[in-house]
Amino acid sequence: MNNAIIKTINVKGELISLERPLVMGILNVTPDSFYESSRCVDVQKAIERAKQIIDDGGDIIDVGAYSSRPGAEDVSEEEEIARLRSVLPLIRERYPDTIISVDTFRSRVARFVVEECGVDMINDIMGGEGDEDMFETVAQLKVPYILMHMRGTPQTMQKNTEYGNIMVEMITYFSEKIEKLRLLGVNDVILDPGFGFAKSLAQNYNILKNLADIAQFKLPLLVGVSRKSMIYRPLNISPEESLIGTVALNTLSLTKGADILRVHDVKECVETIKIFELSK
Repeated sequence: MNNAIIKTINVKGELISLERPLVMGILNVTPDSFYESSRCVDVQKAIERAKQIIDDGGDIIDVGAYSSRPGAEDVSEEEEIARLRSVLPLIRERYPDTIISVDTFRSRVARFVVEECGVDMINDIMGGEGDEDMFETVAQLKVPYILMHMRGTPQTMQKNTEYGNIMVEMITYFSEKIEKLRLLGVNDVILDPGFGFAKSLAQNYNILKNLADIAQFKLPLLVGVSRKSMIYRPLNISPEESLIGTVALNTLSLTKGADILRVHDVKECVETIKIFELSK
């Protein structure tokens, strides 16, 4: 096995360097995402949010049309596609050179956004568990794939937090899925430990403490802790008050090898990375 850590992703034939960590800005076209300020319930707000992400220095826009907060209501495939259809072509037109990712666990949605809307990357919170055709679809589409660790669905995940050893089980999970993806010809896989997804507070911090263990796969690592309950619950504050905690955890993640930070607050994250890079 090649011992070199992969520090690029192939986006439409262009190698994107990860030597400097990238910032993925969150754009939710949903009415019920857990952080109220991230909700873009109409097209104009979505376009304004995309502009804000770019103006603040974001490298990737991650668009989601299905809320993955704990206990979120299910959304039909048709509704998810309709929400994405209303904004993606406009964002692609305005920002032709920006990397656009879509947060979906459905293969039909993935195919639609890549083939019809020019999306560059698929971010699957269910790691192929939500749709048995997802791995094969991503292989056919030849786009980078974000493989997240999760159990159950957004509706049931917080009932699935019993693990023998969460790090051992996560490593096994990634090993098995990476092998399946490789056999199908998926070359660009990004790993996401899935903070807050089917994990208790203590488990989230255990994963953060041992984040470097996931580096054994020598694949790009994405961390998404922005304004999550692992920050605001122990501090007894709200998601709206969780920016400082987010910056702290993003900084810790960078010290442990994070290559992409998925955030609500792009400007602050860009500044965090600049300071981190100066300290190296």
